[in-house]
Amino acid sequence: MKLVVAVIQDKDSHRLLGALTQAGFRATKLASTGGFLREGNTTLLVGVEDEQVDQVAGLIRNTCRAREQLVTPLSPMGGPADSYIPYPVEILVGGATVFVLDVERFEKF
Repeated sequence: MKLVVAVIQDKDSHRLLGALTQAGFRATKLASTGGFLREGNTTLLVGVEDEQVDQVAGLIRNTCRAREQLVTPLSPMGGPADSYIPYPVEILVGGATVFVLDVERFEKF
């Protein structure tokens, strides 16, 4: 048995949960916050049999797309803030970070 841990952007969570449910998988949704943009993320925990990992990964890959977003960088720490003029920069956000972990024991009560 495996535990698939997927960290995705909040914007993709509803579609992915729908796709997982439609395919017969159950998932636990956790609210999380990204360290770079400090924006909301969703962390999904999905317990699956070993042979189902590729199917879940495919659903994640097809649902969670990376996209470009304009962001204004934070002012540098420790420097003079009055001379810092933030210009929006375009970065790639979204997609998914997926971890697949071995599960030694599973119990459902």
